[in-house]
Amino acid sequence: MIILRDISLRRGSKVLLRDAGVTIQPGQRLALIGANGCGKSSLFCLLLGELEADAGTVEGLQGSRLSHMAQQVHPSSLPAGEYVWRGDARVARKRDRLQALESSGNFADAARVHAELEHIDGYSVERRAARLLRGLGFAADAPTRPVSDFSGGWRIRLNLARALMQPSDVLLLDEPTNHLDLDATLWLQQWLQRYPGTLLMISHDRDFIDATCERILQIEQQQLFTYKGNYSDFEKQRAERLSSQQASYEKQQRRIAQIDDFVRRFRYKATRARQAQSRLKELERMQALAPAHMDSPFDFSFRPPARSSDPLLRLDEATLGYAGVPVLSGVDLHLRPGSRYGLLGKNGAGKSTLLKSLVGQLPLLDGRRSAGEHCRIGYFDQQQLEALDLQASPVLHLQRLNPAAREQDILNFLGGFNFDKDAACSDVAPFSGGEKARLALAMVVWQQPNLLVLDEPANHLDLDMRHAMEVALQTYEGALILVSHDRHMLRNTVEELLLVHDGGVREYADDLLGYEHWIIASYRQADKAPSQTLDTSRRERRQRAAVAREKLRPLRKQLQQTETDMHAAQTALDQLQERLADSGLYAAARRGELAQLLQREGTLKTRLQALEEDWLEQQQALEELEST
Repeated sequence: MIILRDISLRRGSKVLLRDAGVTIQPGQRLALIGANGCGKSSLFCLLLGELEADAGTVEGLQGSRLSHMAQQVHPSSLPAGEYVWRGDARVARKRDRLQALESSGNFADAARVHAELEHIDGYSVERRAARLLRGLGFAADAPTRPVSDFSGGWRIRLNLARALMQPSDVLLLDEPTNHLDLDATLWLQQWLQRYPGTLLMISHDRDFIDATCERILQIEQQQLFTYKGNYSDFEKQRAERLSSQQASYEKQQRRIAQIDDFVRRFRYKATRARQAQSRLKELERMQALAPAHMDSPFDFSFRPPARSSDPLLRLDEATLGYAGVPVLSGVDLHLRPGSRYGLLGKNGAGKSTLLKSLVGQLPLLDGRRSAGEHCRIGYFDQQQLEALDLQASPVLHLQRLNPAAREQDILNFLGGFNFDKDAACSDVAPFSGGEKARLALAMVVWQQPNLLVLDEPANHLDLDMRHAMEVALQTYEGALILVSHDRHMLRNTVEELLLVHDGGVREYADDLLGYEHWIIASYRQADKAPSQTLDTSRRERRQRAAVAREKLRPLRKQLQQTETDMHAAQTALDQLQERLADSGLYAAARRGELAQLLQREGTLKTRLQALEEDWLEQQQALEELEST
């Protein structure tokens, strides 16, 4: 049993919790929810012993095995499979001990360690780690690749696999689905349903919470509130609590008004003075009840597109892929005003390839892409967050998109995304992931697109913002194509489903529940298969790996050349800037030389920026192909 008793917690000057408490029973499965910045991650740090409470105590964790999902992982040459299985620290220690004993020739002690490893199933860790990686969407060769090969999102998946690998009594997961696609989310859902320990999970995915948790723990107004049931039950219970709280508050305000009126009229009249003093004491004793804040801080909508075309965009007999390597073939897709598609498909099937081809970021290998005369695309993916100018404010980001816009109109618009004036006029650099995601979405909405292409837009967004986004998408008049692991958002915003599978794109006749059953059945079938035939024979794997290497060779070569060019450009720029640091260069007699050097500096900076953009595109293309 874990007991948080009278906990007060602050970060800097901000009070996160004040005299808060909760009791968590063994084996309970709780979702920790609350607005961004309310203290969810800080509460995790408190449980992990990384942060001390300003007041109060945490009881019941002594002797418990805690596993948690780290949010960062540093580049490492360690193979991904080993990085994951080393999450089982006891096995890792014994295997390291065994290696040391065998290296020193101490075979008697090594035999005892062998027996201990067999007793704790220590020789199956590679297989178990590979199964975790496969379930989380990694390619078959992932266990042998170094951690440094993977991008940031995939490293977070490695941390998740490592946390699941570690035997634990208490499992702490912070937004575990943020970097997962729908298939991996469903696999994780199944895994957590079988987890025997106590689960405390930060999540903003209501369907995922409904499927995995039996209680809700909410941080609100610096307090901890528990609700029995899943998220759908929580919504009903919270509405009832807030309604009761609001009624109590209104009743109290009426009583306070009566007391104030009585005191004002009779305080200095001798016949009523005693009663007035009594009323004042009652006022002092009365517990202040906070008004119920039931309104979401988010309120925005997509303005109607000024003009449109029919069709807005179409692909005809298109072949899509990277560096001449097809990923999807024979793609026919016509997007008309009012089209509302949800995109389904297993990891690596080609969903991102399709979206990038639709928006024109990825040239077609064959076929035709036709955009209507008035097609105006609003595209969102996680790279939009990385493209934000960290030294610019949200206001400046929108002004760059529309220089003629009035600043007050921009401030009013950003207010709907919960950016007050101070935040709207501050640099983006210190923003959280959720705040950056809200800004990137605001930029998409601001441009009045008539075609929305959204790739996992719900990542980093809290439940209130997700709800506001669903409402806005429901009234959106343009065309929509959406990829999301948030099933609630898919169900409430799209009308048709497309399946990316086996190198093609087709309409999916079943619903989301049917898709879930299909994916879950495929995972169960894989788990039941004998370990030696889970993938293919060793010979077939070697052949497939050879084919994959052949496909990847031209892209790797191109990436290597880009890196060489980047290094050369950076070296030239550094040398040039050393020359520009010479104070004598700014003398009047050397004005011509200075102008030439400054022009050369601008050319080099432009080239370096273009090379960096090429490198990012090539790196993403390489990762996309490696995951197929």
